[in-house]
Amino acid sequence: MIRGRKAWATAVAVLTVVGVAPTGAYAAPAPPEVRTATAAADAGGTLPPGWRIAAENGRNHLEWRAPEPVPMGDARVEFRANGALVGVPEPQDDGRTFRLPLEEVRAADLDDLRVEAAGRRLDEGETPGSGASRQAKPPAPELPPKLPAGTVDPGKAGSYATTTTEYDLPGVKLPGFPERVEMRGVVVAPAKAPGKRPVALFLHGRHATCYVPGKDGEASGAWPCDKGSKPIPSHRGYLRDQKLLASQGYVTVSISANGINGQDWQAEDGGAQARSSLIRNHLGRWADWAAKPASAPAALRRTPKADLSRVLLVGHSRGGEGVNRAVMDSLYQPPAAQDGYRSKARWNIRGTVHIGPTLFGHNPVPDVPSLTILPGCDGDVADLQGQVFTDGTRGVSRGKALHSSVYMVGANHNYFNTEWTPGQAKAPADDDFWHDEEAPDPLCSPGAAGRLTADQQHKAGATYIAAAARLFVGGDDRVRQLVDGTGRRAPSADPARVLTHAVGGNRSAGFLPDDPQGPPKVTGARLCDAVAPGRSACMGEKDPGTSPHFAYWNPEHEAGRRAIALDWKKPGTVARVTPGRPVAAKGAQSLALRIAVPPNTGNTRFDVHVKDAKGKRAKLGTVRIDGLPGTDRTSSYWAQEVRVPLAPAARAKLDLGRIAHLELTPVSSSGKAWLMDAWSWKPGTPAAPAAPLTRVDIGRLTVKEGDSGFRTYQVPVRTTGKNAGTVRLYVIDPDTGESTGKLVKVGPGTAGIKVRVKVEGNKRYGYDKAHDIAVKAVRGTVVGADSGGVTAENDDPMPKVTVEPVATDVTEGAPLTWRIALSEKADMEIWTLAQLVPVPGGRPELSTADVDQEWVSQLVDEIPNQAIPLSKVPYGTLWTSVPAGQASVDLTVPTVRDQEKEPAEYVRFQFMNDDEQPLGAPVEGTVRDAS
Repeated sequence: MIRGRKAWATAVAVLTVVGVAPTGAYAAPAPPEVRTATAAADAGGTLPPGWRIAAENGRNHLEWRAPEPVPMGDARVEFRANGALVGVPEPQDDGRTFRLPLEEVRAADLDDLRVEAAGRRLDEGETPGSGASRQAKPPAPELPPKLPAGTVDPGKAGSYATTTTEYDLPGVKLPGFPERVEMRGVVVAPAKAPGKRPVALFLHGRHATCYVPGKDGEASGAWPCDKGSKPIPSHRGYLRDQKLLASQGYVTVSISANGINGQDWQAEDGGAQARSSLIRNHLGRWADWAAKPASAPAALRRTPKADLSRVLLVGHSRGGEGVNRAVMDSLYQPPAAQDGYRSKARWNIRGTVHIGPTLFGHNPVPDVPSLTILPGCDGDVADLQGQVFTDGTRGVSRGKALHSSVYMVGANHNYFNTEWTPGQAKAPADDDFWHDEEAPDPLCSPGAAGRLTADQQHKAGATYIAAAARLFVGGDDRVRQLVDGTGRRAPSADPARVLTHAVGGNRSAGFLPDDPQGPPKVTGARLCDAVAPGRSACMGEKDPGTSPHFAYWNPEHEAGRRAIALDWKKPGTVARVTPGRPVAAKGAQSLALRIAVPPNTGNTRFDVHVKDAKGKRAKLGTVRIDGLPGTDRTSSYWAQEVRVPLAPAARAKLDLGRIAHLELTPVSSSGKAWLMDAWSWKPGTPAAPAAPLTRVDIGRLTVKEGDSGFRTYQVPVRTTGKNAGTVRLYVIDPDTGESTGKLVKVGPGTAGIKVRVKVEGNKRYGYDKAHDIAVKAVRGTVVGADSGGVTAENDDPMPKVTVEPVATDVTEGAPLTWRIALSEKADMEIWTLAQLVPVPGGRPELSTADVDQEWVSQLVDEIPNQAIPLSKVPYGTLWTSVPAGQASVDLTVPTVRDQEKEPAEYVRFQFMNDDEQPLGAPVEGTVRDAS
């Protein structure tokens, strides 16, 4: 296994040299496709298939190349090792290759190197759990029962006819993006609707940007589009949703963001700030047109006047993160240097909808209502990290805004957008769920009983978008029961099975495992960490599948983010939760609990009791939870909301103003469950004015390391706001990748975030060094840019590389040796390539039979039965590394002695530097017969 950064840097130099001194070469075949590079035996490991060290423009990269193109999606492709983030690679134009500069490698321990996107592994031939480890024909999971219908159905079309038009304005320049971003929108509005009309703005997610008409499958992420290709009209994929809302009286606009999708790989936040800037540029134009209708494009002058005081934002995938940041930036001004819209907000965003969203920053806006659709068969943002839009708001602010999660069984990621749907899109499109034909998923593979068709899914999505509009913008509280865990369905979404839960709204004091005031005391169960290595984690390797509640953020161990894990072997094992101070439930109707159980389990039951501060105890009722349908390819450990009435406690004369304990007693014989939280609840949707939160943004300072001495720099942090608040700060060690966290007060009257970094200067060539920090809101704060730091750039030239002969005329059985030397030592490994080339003049060439067979095995897929010249092996480029701190290393070719009498044989190399520029003329080695 690969043991550590320094060991790994040597290990990946990779071809085992047999029978040589410890100073022998570390050399590796350079793979033309996805050839594995095998680590030196004494370094202890191998690079997995598809990985190599590649060089470009004088920089070494950790490179992974997929056997097939990886579709451009919304989940961020990440290199990971042992569960920790190694870095975010840059995608290459071929759609298959991803590269991370070695100086940006964060983790020191690179065991279990892998490629992931939202928790889904990309670098395995089979999906986790597939093949022999999966049952040949697993049973189809049982779908949830059909819920009773609600009193209203927001999916029904309204009374207005609709009109459709478009606008295309000059593009805008956004910070950090070299190319301009388009200002294009498709508008669907109600015809002849009186007065000002509320506005719904849609933003699509990260998809391929350009396609070549008439060429099946030819799409790219280029921007601007190359000659002969056209922009993919992703913004036109929500026309059905727009027409539904327009029939109900909304002016709707869906905007194009191809210019961001084609450039956001280089943005530290994945493009969230850029998407916010684009949204606000559009809203700014709509505000201009509302104030001066004659200034609007001619086609828009016939649409009803927009009421910018009533705005709903709808974002799909990375668009979901974009609309969240747009809300934040509208309420709390972002740093000017990072922002592409400098004017004040002239609009009021009443709510947001996030469809299969990303939330890389784990930074939801707490005081604006939201509805998040979680597709149960999402193959792109597979970890359903959008759950953080709900969970991440708890305890941060006043808690009055309703945040709803809508789990849609059988929905994938793409089919909410018709331009991402095969058979409906103009450009190439696909089903994002990773289907294995040899082992189809019984829930999510095409044709499975629980899988929705594209039209069914889109209709269900439109229904819940309309539900959010009617609740958040229209103020119709009758819709709340469809989205807040009450257990009612919208018939227009049929046959989709949809489950919901929520936080905020008329939920008040509760039992919160990650209470900012301190965790509760737990007996009979375990207070667990949502993200952590080892035994403190809420879920372990033995739990198949994943949980949206435990989606990874940044540190490998995230303190203060918890749940309560129950694991019982017999009924009657009481789990007791005691908060730091008693809970006030007076005036509430029920206790609402969010509890997750393993997928496909049934009839998990708990008796629910409470005790007041004086010790009086009352049973509130018994709850039953059936697990969601799920497989090892879904994120189905999702908490369902159950409620028990508080009336029994009142009848028992408990002091509902001082509930001191919550008890869950399993009635089932054995099982597992996770309590996310419990709240006192009553019907209604209260007003949720935005609190004056303190905003925190982390910047990045890039400095030169210098030639000597130490210089101290401070990580740039911008804090704005009139009130003090709390964040959790993580400082990441640049050498080990490990993080340390602590709570920090920010805002007026506090010391704030002060992280100083000491940079040592030297005259040795080495990696850039990033000293990173990350922050998350805890109380009274909102976080924009959640990560940044100080990057110390190497400012020394690369040493010159020379190749010297050591033993180049030997008797068979002895190794040929060349010494690769540096003009001076470096603080990083220096790579040299040695390409096996034909021997000229018809002279005999060293063959695969003349060298050690283990050595040969690294150059071929299979050792040939009949020997072939070394210059004709499939993988004939050897990579050699001079380890950091050393001046030279020997490259050796281990020859073997045989019994045949033969003439002298030759091998020839062309040495090159890591830019593949020749290092002098080719060199030769001669091997003479020993008999």
